Amino acid sequence: MAHAQVILREKIEGLGAEADVVKVRAGYARNFLVPQGKAYEANDANLQHLEDLKVARAQREAEELQKAQELATKISKLKPKFTLEVGQGGKAFGSVTSIDIHKKLEEAGIEIDRHAIDLDKPIKKSGKNEVVINIHPEVSATLFVNIEAHDAAAETAEQA
Repeated sequence: MAHAQVILREKIEGLGAEADVVKVRAGYARNFLVPQGKAYEANDANLQHLEDLKVARAQREAEELQKAQELATKISKLKPKFTLEVGQGGKAFGSVTSIDIHKKLEEAGIEIDRHAIDLDKPIKKSGKNEVVINIHPEVSATLFVNIEAHDAAAETAEQA
């Protein structure tokens, strides 16, 4: 199989970030990366431009890190509340999932990827729960979610 070395001009998921010299299949480089302007052919002339790309990459990464830290601060200040219906014996009907938490964050004006919410299993117990949100590889935020129990069985007994 023929391979080619290219210098990436931008971050490509699963391949690398700008200024990385990567080895890819020749057809992928020739038919996609180079014509789309996503990469340069790794020859002597283009390797001289590598320093400029490295400076741009460092600046972009610093900006991303700062934005992630600001977002982590905003998330840590939030205290979202959820209400779960509780039946006889304190058994909860339903649960709070990462989708529910994501919706509350969106209501507060915070845009993150839903998969960044690190929730192993849905929350089914009332009280304060700690949820970790991975914003950036170097930054994560802790969100304290308050879940209140609403006794549905007692309410129906009072109405009867």
